[in-house]
Amino acid sequence: MILPESRRRSGVLLHPTSLPGPYGSGDLGVHAGYFVDWLKSAGQSIWQMLPLGGVGEGHSPYMSDSAFAGNPALIDLEDLVQQGWLDAVDLQADPAFETRRVLFDVVIPWRLQRMERASQRFAEHSKENSVLAEEFAAFRKRHDHWLADYALFKAISERHAGMAWNEWPRALARREPAALAAARRELRARIDHWCFVQWCFDRQWQRLRKQANDQGISLFGDVPIFVALHSADVWSRPELFQLDEQGRPDAVAGVPPDYFSPTGQRWGNPLYAWASHAAQGYDWWIARMRRVLELVDEVRIDHFRGFAAYWRIPADAPDATTGKWIPGPGSEFFATLSRALGRLPVVAEDLGIITPDVTALRRRCGLPGMTVLQFAWDGDPANAYLPHHHERDTVVYTGTHDNDTTHGWWQSLDDATRQRVCHYFGGATRDGPQWLMRAALASVADTAVLPMQDILGPPHGVRMNTPGAASGCWQWRFDWSDVGPQHAGELATWCRLYDRRAESSAR
Repeated sequence: MILPESRRRSGVLLHPTSLPGPYGSGDLGVHAGYFVDWLKSAGQSIWQMLPLGGVGEGHSPYMSDSAFAGNPALIDLEDLVQQGWLDAVDLQADPAFETRRVLFDVVIPWRLQRMERASQRFAEHSKENSVLAEEFAAFRKRHDHWLADYALFKAISERHAGMAWNEWPRALARREPAALAAARRELRARIDHWCFVQWCFDRQWQRLRKQANDQGISLFGDVPIFVALHSADVWSRPELFQLDEQGRPDAVAGVPPDYFSPTGQRWGNPLYAWASHAAQGYDWWIARMRRVLELVDEVRIDHFRGFAAYWRIPADAPDATTGKWIPGPGSEFFATLSRALGRLPVVAEDLGIITPDVTALRRRCGLPGMTVLQFAWDGDPANAYLPHHHERDTVVYTGTHDNDTTHGWWQSLDDATRQRVCHYFGGATRDGPQWLMRAALASVADTAVLPMQDILGPPHGVRMNTPGAASGCWQWRFDWSDVGPQHAGELATWCRLYDRRAESSAR
């Protein structure tokens, strides 16, 4: 967790899907454990990752169908063999999995088919293992406040494949009690299945979290500020979102023109009805954050500026240029969460168009912010991202999942910008990417995080996401053959040099 006492530490940004493994994408199996061991050997104390929910439109983890559920595609299938819920023959991998990239259109259906088999086997034999049956029942009871609606939502979605919830039969879309009761009876087996999937995710995740924490590694998660329209959250709590009578968004989320796009970014998520959240004591957000903190030790809240003011885009607008700023819930939101949950181990993602009110809100809430070194080189010596302007209460990155890798960024720079970087660090041009990594670790910022692609360097540096791109994102994976002893050794040496050794951070 982020402790009240300041300490210097560092970590690596890597989403679990980017791990090696034989089944098309990384998961919570042995390679996740190997990565924890590797972090320890490299002197790191943080594993940062992207949101853990299922992927949505464009395979984005920021468009999940639940703010509470885990991604079924992350479940370790070999563990299910050990449990007796799958046979070894079930894991004969698709030849397409030999590619380095996650082919979501192949991987997700293949993995979900294996979860179907495991669920059926568990249902058939659960009476023979009362301990596991009782554990499953206890999980369902403990998480009923979100799991019941999520599992029902998934079951109904299967029946009405390809339809958004606001296109379902009116009685189901409006959650009329009689229609919901009938659906629960008719879809009981599918509801049980989706509960089983989430139980598998949770028990495997908690195993990984314990392994990481036992090694002194903090798991650093990510909470998207918004949720997808076609989600259990919007369907089950429509009063908390800006929707019309048919359940369609009045307006959608995004950001105005910025560093990434001259027409802004039209994300398309429904916006919150903040007055309704406040009237209900922000109970949905409290439950959401409580669930997140059951999974990770600390968390980045994406698009923090949306709590000060959010960009409201007309639902029929083709891009984000016609939006306008609308006040968000402000400090009372975070004060309410703190009263319910205690001190929040939260980092505010305060990138993009940051006005003084956003910075004031972050400081008032006592939250660390973020700084990205790739944004520092516009020639303005007052640029807040330059290392000499960093503050201790900050997490510094070379780049995030939305940036090109540092090697790709360096290759794309114009001569003038490259010379500014060289002049700042006083060295030869060929060392630019390494300077940026060392600058992050040398920064006065308490926490430094490096993307795994930057550590491995070319030719393996493939960016994770290109904002605004509808396809081709989130697919990058590494292989252990990419990782030499020099990677952990050099990182550990730098952390000793810049006083970010995990051992010296222990309390």
